[in-house]
Amino acid sequence: MVFGLATVVAGGRVLAGADPGYGVFRPLLIYNTAMGAAYVAAGLAMWRSLPLGRKAAALIFVVNVVVLCAITLGHSRGWGVAVESVAAMGFRTLVWLVLLLLLVWLGARSRAERLSP
Repeated sequence: MVFGLATVVAGGRVLAGADPGYGVFRPLLIYNTAMGAAYVAAGLAMWRSLPLGRKAAALIFVVNVVVLCAITLGHSRGWGVAVESVAAMGFRTLVWLVLLLLLVWLGARSRAERLSP
């Protein structure tokens, strides 16, 4: 949730006109800023309900994979997507995969504990 809030604040500042000191691919900036809010919502969902948190993490992971593929293509075709942006999106995607796997594992562990005598 903290990373999501930081993403919203940083992205919001750049969208409002602050110079980040590097080239920005605006569609990715908008996406990442919006996803920051989704990260916060997913964090709250994870806190309140394991199944709901798992669904949120799965959705974010899948959407991030799609965007990662798109910006990788964009980078290779010279659309102005920096290699650092591709790497950062790859990192975000990996983090959400790890979170999703952790939530799946916790759900399986919880079910096993309920079923054991």
